[in-house]
Amino acid sequence: MRIAIFGKQFGEVFYERCITLFEHFALVKAEIFIFKPFYDFLVSEVGIKPQVAEVFTDHYGLPDCEMLFSIGGDGTFLDAVTLVRNRHIPIVGINSGRLGFLADIAKEELPKAVAEIMEGRYVVRELDLLKLETSIPCFGDLDFALNELAVQKRDSSSMITIHAYLNGDFLNSYWADGLIVSTSTGSTAYSLSVGGPIMHPASQNFIINPIAPHNLTVRPLVVPNNFELLLKIEARGGKFLASLDSRSCILDESVELRVRKADFSVPVIERIGKTFYSTLRSKLMWGADKRN
Repeated sequence: MRIAIFGKQFGEVFYERCITLFEHFALVKAEIFIFKPFYDFLVSEVGIKPQVAEVFTDHYGLPDCEMLFSIGGDGTFLDAVTLVRNRHIPIVGINSGRLGFLADIAKEELPKAVAEIMEGRYVVRELDLLKLETSIPCFGDLDFALNELAVQKRDSSSMITIHAYLNGDFLNSYWADGLIVSTSTGSTAYSLSVGGPIMHPASQNFIINPIAPHNLTVRPLVVPNNFELLLKIEARGGKFLASLDSRSCILDESVELRVRKADFSVPVIERIGKTFYSTLRSKLMWGADKRN
């Protein structure tokens, strides 16, 4: 089996689990392709030197493989998406820390969970992304997001005004610190922290969610993700901040933002018996009450 491995640095608490993980890869004779900065970290810090077929450094060097393991947290998983992009390589998220919705295989579940996956006991779930179109190539080839687009003010004082249009029809002018346009997958990320609803990842919707709106009657709005959303921003100083997942840039208020569903999806591997509902119960502590 040909597998790619992507990761970031992690703490000593995960060292032993990581060593066990690579021992299992060697046991099943997996052909490993690994992200070079992560390989260097394993050699210099963790003290292991995995047997690899090849190292890669970017999307263009990523070889064809059956799946990609992302080792880290949700931020690492999002970076893994920028490596895979439209290559349709299924991603496995291994959580080396604590909370993780995308990287949902906990360290306590290793190596059993990986053994099940390597034996083919899993399902593949497709996750929709959003795409941002602007008049300037501010994000280059990475003009998509798995979680959200966030538009925010640049300083800590004045609000910005965001004029929103859906399929050409005027929706609202938001006076706020910013606005989040979230995918269904991103409903448990930034959008949730500002009061947005939780949505099943299979829901084909966007969430339009203001950040600290001036008018308290303004609430998150759920719309189909086949709608096109146009945003026009007014900002004191003439500039605002736009972010796609963890990538951001400063834009002039003359730049309009067009948001629509991306023309590709990201496949993720889900273990048999592990569902979105079980993730909600374990990660958000639903039902964690002595009475239950």
